Amino acid sequence: MKKPIQVGITGGIGSGKSLICKIFGCLGIPLYDADSRAKMLMTTDRILVDQIQKEFGNLSYHTNGTLNKEHLKKAFANPTELKKLNAIVHPRVAHDYKTWVDQQKESRYVVKEAALLIESGSAKDLDYLIVVFAPKPLRVQRVLKRDPHRNLQEVESIINNQMSEEEKMAKADDVIVNDETQLVIPQVLELHERLNSMN
Repeated sequence: MKKPIQVGITGGIGSGKSLICKIFGCLGIPLYDADSRAKMLMTTDRILVDQIQKEFGNLSYHTNGTLNKEHLKKAFANPTELKKLNAIVHPRVAHDYKTWVDQQKESRYVVKEAALLIESGSAKDLDYLIVVFAPKPLRVQRVLKRDPHRNLQEVESIINNQMSEEEKMAKADDVIVNDETQLVIPQVLELHERLNSMN
C-alpha cells in the first residue's frame, strides 16, 4: 500500500478550520490536530520537555509535570521568545506527525490541521493545501463568542499578527469558503471525491 496523500488544512483564527476537519472526520478520514498534539508533546515528550526547561527555565513546569502557562505567557507575548519556543516545538511535532502518517497505511489521504501550517514551513512537506476562508468581521464575532475570556482588542491583535488571508489563499491548492452564505458540506464532499481519486 502506498503512502496516503497528505492534506493540510489551515486558516486564520475563527475561520472554522476545526469544523471543516470534523466533516472530514465524519467521512472517516484520519485527522492530525497539530496544535493539540503540540500541547500534549510539551508535557509528554522527554526531549521537548528538557529543551523547554533549558531555554525557559525549570519554572516552565509545575511540580506535577503540567505546563506552567503563567510562566510561559511571557514567551507568548514576546515575538522573539515565541519564535524561540516555536523553533523548539515544531521539529518535535513534525517528528510525531511523520510517525503518525506511517501508521495510516489504510487511508487514501490524511488531514493535518494547524493554525501555522504555512508560517512554520511544514506546509511544504504536504501534498495538498486547503485554506478555510471567512471574512474578518465574522471571524472576530466567532472568536468572541467562542472565547469569552478574550476582548475585541485581543482578537484583532491576534488576527493582525497572523499571515493575511490573501497570502494564505495565494499558497493554497484549494479554498473552502466558510462565510455562512455558502454551504460547506458540498465543498468538502467535492474535495473528498477529488482527493480520493488522486491516490
